[in-house]
Amino acid sequence: MVKVAPSILSADLSNFEREIKIVDESGAEYIHIDIMDGHYVPNITFGPNIIKTLKKITKKILDVHLMIEPVEPLLKEFIVAGADIISFHPEADSNHEKIIDTIANSDCSVGIAIHPNISVKNIEHFLKKVDHVIVMTVIPGFGGQSFLMEQAKKIAELSELRKKNNYSFNIEVDGGINKDTAKICTNNGADILVAGSYIFSEEEEKYKQLINSLR
Repeated sequence: MVKVAPSILSADLSNFEREIKIVDESGAEYIHIDIMDGHYVPNITFGPNIIKTLKKITKKILDVHLMIEPVEPLLKEFIVAGADIISFHPEADSNHEKIIDTIANSDCSVGIAIHPNISVKNIEHFLKKVDHVIVMTVIPGFGGQSFLMEQAKKIAELSELRKKNNYSFNIEVDGGINKDTAKICTNNGADILVAGSYIFSEEEEKYKQLINSLR
């Protein structure tokens, strides 16, 4: 069954602890944290301290998506803070091997993220080295965007490569996820769905129902 990762980018930060506890109790397997620095993307969001805070609130897997440029100088701060998964965009830093090795040699799983403008072919050589691949189905930087339908083929392409080469990475889809687009993703081979505004824009009483609607 597909797993769900609510994105705190869309959470009510004035009621942060309660928001996290509710999605935790509603059956989400992951908590997704978008780290943006104003360089790789125009928005600025969180730093390592948000990871430390989340570790005090939830035992769920903390799925950290680094949208920063460069990646390597700040990487260890997110490891030390307690991230469980760290994904990065290869085009944001040329030190790919060092980044992958640093993450892999910690207690974190390694992930790469594919920008909508980047092809699967461009990242194919990483697939045997990573635990997760995030397919971005919106232009990264802001929540609440619509699903880019043409990106669904990347999910299928990754699923086929995984099967063909006996790889074990998870396919995660991030951007514009709702009940309808979730079906498209899972039908193409997605394992994890990141959902932000679809969950957090509704009343908290509906969080469990909304999370379950994505499965």
